[in-house]
Amino acid sequence: MPFGEIVIGAPGAGKSTYAHGKYQLFSALERPIAIVNLDPANESVPYPCAISISSLITLQDVMHEFGLGPNGAMLYCIEYLEANFD
Repeated sequence: MPFGEIVIGAPGAGKSTYAHGKYQLFSALERPIAIVNLDPANESVPYPCAISISSLITLQDVMHEFGLGPNGAMLYCIEYLEANFD
């Protein structure tokens, strides 16, 4: 039976480390895994992502283009994802 898992937390809490460990475990067990990265500030991850928001928009690009701080840019990125979710 397929299932999903949502990993959330503050910056530096270990979300990417956890996802990488999960990827390594499932790969070693030869089980399918698909990771979805919805963090526009996390552009380089040490594991393959089935879907990554950074291919659509990045936090740094939004901060530079609109002169927003990190919090405002994060909100913009999430709203942009919602508007362009196809």
